[in-house]
Amino acid sequence: MMVNQGWTRRSNKEFRLSIGWPACWLIIAFFSAVPLGLSQGVNPQADSLNQTHILFVFDASNSMNAFWGGKRKIDVATQLLSESLSGLYGIPGLKLGLRVYGHQTKFVQGEQDCDDTELVVPITEGNNLIIKKALGRIQARGTTPIARSLERTAGDFTNEPARKVIVLITDGIEACDEDPCAVSRMLQEQGIVVKPFIIGIGLEEEYKDTFRCVGNFFDATDPETFKVVLDIVIEQAMLDTSFQVDLIDDSGQPSVSNVPVSLFDNGTNMLLDRFVHTINSQGKADTIPVDPVPTYKLVVHTIPPMTREDVRFTPRKHNHVRFENAGQGDLTPQFARGDRNPYGDLPVTIYKANESLPLLTASLNESVRMLGGVYDVYFPTYPPVLIEDVLVKEMGLSPVIIPQPGYLQLEAPSAGYGAILDSAGSVVYQWGNGSQNPTGRYLLQPGDYSVVYRSRGSRSIEYSFEKTISIRSGFTTHLSLNG
Repeated sequence: MMVNQGWTRRSNKEFRLSIGWPACWLIIAFFSAVPLGLSQGVNPQADSLNQTHILFVFDASNSMNAFWGGKRKIDVATQLLSESLSGLYGIPGLKLGLRVYGHQTKFVQGEQDCDDTELVVPITEGNNLIIKKALGRIQARGTTPIARSLERTAGDFTNEPARKVIVLITDGIEACDEDPCAVSRMLQEQGIVVKPFIIGIGLEEEYKDTFRCVGNFFDATDPETFKVVLDIVIEQAMLDTSFQVDLIDDSGQPSVSNVPVSLFDNGTNMLLDRFVHTINSQGKADTIPVDPVPTYKLVVHTIPPMTREDVRFTPRKHNHVRFENAGQGDLTPQFARGDRNPYGDLPVTIYKANESLPLLTASLNESVRMLGGVYDVYFPTYPPVLIEDVLVKEMGLSPVIIPQPGYLQLEAPSAGYGAILDSAGSVVYQWGNGSQNPTGRYLLQPGDYSVVYRSRGSRSIEYSFEKTISIRSGFTTHLSLNG
């Protein structure tokens, strides 16, 4: 037997329905707490989000004496960092600190001091001027123990709840044969969730992928670019940029909620986080801290999904991402007269109207939450039934009902050839190879059918049998092919 590929179409318009580090200029910011924090249940009023501790880890190795943009790298870096510190003075809940490496022991080839790293200014509040003075006294002298310096930062922070941020400024490679990536994993285990930004000067293309274990790469070609990126990194450390997703109902209000949402990096299509949209006790969508540097893609997993690409967030502001026409209703495929049906667990497929790719497959009597719109609903019955133009309205209940089937009880004398055809002449059941006796009980949707049969032993069309029958819901129609 074989299921017909033709559809019975019905209009239903009334339904409501890894790392070797090459020599380059780098800045890496490691962010703690919840850099995006989506699946962590972000609460912007929480104490930990009102406290920010930033530790600057500064490279004072010998290579920082090289010239860049007409000045020594160390002079450019200390000047621009000092300017940024001035803008951070007096911010409530902000504490700053400074760790320096490579400044104590003079570099000697083959005798580098990998323990040359020091917490110069402990993390405290209101010490911007102290850090600026300390930067002015630094001399670039030694080697570049990046991994070891990062490892020591774990003990530089206090245990009080806060966003804990490391900003690493360096121009050198890891010189002590250690692994910054392994250190970043250790920091995560101690509550410092690593989310770095890397800025390289003159970094060759082949080396850029080596930084994937520590974060996002940016190419700073001059001191001006470095200043811009340094300011952006500090903005991220302060978590002053945030957004919310507004799902707008049919009346223009952001009342829709409780649907999954995915956030992707728009350039790499990497999934950054996934969460269930929530409206808080004040009736507002949850606020989500976000890094405003990349562009994003947002997918709201309604049926069908709503997608917004190339999303950009304005730094140091609260952003709104609106999805219009997000109102939903419930569509329920079912048979008439109760939940029982002879087909058993029948999968029902739902399409957007006039489209060939399905949106999803649902079970009978399962209510499916859909965006408001027009849909086609396909029941794989005998023959298949397609209900077209099903209208789903916001907050509406849209039952999609088809009749219960009936039965055809066939009696045949022997194996043979033939088929059961629907009123349009499409095959519903088929006996095609002559080895099957058609005798049996056949499920059929209500309607008119034609049964055509010839026994395998007969060699003339004169022995063909053709009979038109009618099938009614819940009834059995008997037909003998014995002549």
